[in-house]
Amino acid sequence: MAWLLLFVAGLLEVAWALGLKASHGFTRPLASVFTIIAMVASFYLLAQAMKVLPVGTAYAIWVGIGAVGTVVLGIVIYGDSANPLRLISLVLILAGLVGLKLAS
Repeated sequence: MAWLLLFVAGLLEVAWALGLKASHGFTRPLASVFTIIAMVASFYLLAQAMKVLPVGTAYAIWVGIGAVGTVVLGIVIYGDSANPLRLISLVLILAGLVGLKLAS
């Protein structure tokens, strides 16, 4: 169950990261409220997962899901660069996440 909570927390991290961009510096009320709710929910689920999982593993997985998801959606939604070095870097992050999961 802790791994599921951590995965959802990571997805919510992606949501609030994208929400930060959509809120335009918290000047758009609806996007700002969504972002804050996603932040609180993400931190809450991370904290629940950390009751069971090692802190270093949980935090790294949470950040990794957030980073990879945000980069991929940034490419898809905002047209961010998808150059080969960025994509290789994403694969390396994913490899690290798999390694941490296997080591746990």
